[in-house]
Amino acid sequence: MMTPDRQTDVAILSVAPTGPRKTRQDHPNLPMTPNQVAVTAAECLDAGAAMIHIHVRDDQGRHTLDEQAYRRMIDRIVQEVGRDMVIQVTTESCGMYHPRQQIDMVRQLRPESISLAIAEFIPDKSHESAAAEFFEWLAKEHIFTQFIFYSADQICYFQDLLKRGLISGSDPCVLFVLGRHAKPQLGQPEQLDSFLTASTFQRAWFVCAFGERESDCVAAALSQGGHARVGFENNLLLPNGEQAQYNADLIADARARAFRHGRTTATADDVRMLFQQCLES
Repeated sequence: MMTPDRQTDVAILSVAPTGPRKTRQDHPNLPMTPNQVAVTAAECLDAGAAMIHIHVRDDQGRHTLDEQAYRRMIDRIVQEVGRDMVIQVTTESCGMYHPRQQIDMVRQLRPESISLAIAEFIPDKSHESAAAEFFEWLAKEHIFTQFIFYSADQICYFQDLLKRGLISGSDPCVLFVLGRHAKPQLGQPEQLDSFLTASTFQRAWFVCAFGERESDCVAAALSQGGHARVGFENNLLLPNGEQAQYNADLIADARARAFRHGRTTATADDVRMLFQQCLES
């Protein structure tokens, strides 16, 4: 099992306020428009978040990777919070986009930060070369990249890519996803063990979790030196089972959990410094 990096007691809290699937039928305060997401960003910043993970929608409220839609949302968030939050763009395909389209969007947008799932960018070995070229470009452009994993097997494959030099660095930023979108695969704290056993990542590992045990999963990560992503994308409930009114409520709970484990919450500059260290590792 990996040994957590305990050189700092700073915990990064990221909010995922929307996701690609939920609508206001799922929650009346789900932020979907640029203005709604920007207001949510400011609320979550006040509650302790240093980072926001954004999805955009088309005019019908459907998931999209449209570059201009991203630009409009990013501009509106910056108007609200300036550089006090790191804005992370999702590349999630949601079953609608293939790797080349995902890559093209990022190359056109050139955001500060992205998240990407290895399983989507390299669905089979024939995609390794194109993915490696893209990952090299991301590093040269200093685009802070978070790699997403849904299983320990995916981590093992990713570490093989690192060994073969298809991804630069040795200790990148990663996100472990506990549970799945489809029921009944809800996130459980004990699921974290398999990810930590499989991985060698120490500098910047995050956890997110589906369902009502999100807070317990976050506590498990924070107690072992990890960081957390919470929000309506994956969970609508407070630890007591009641529906959260706003995304900021979930961030506030995560901050309280961090304090209980002797950790303070990061600023956006802390995040940028840590991600820079990942790029240089």
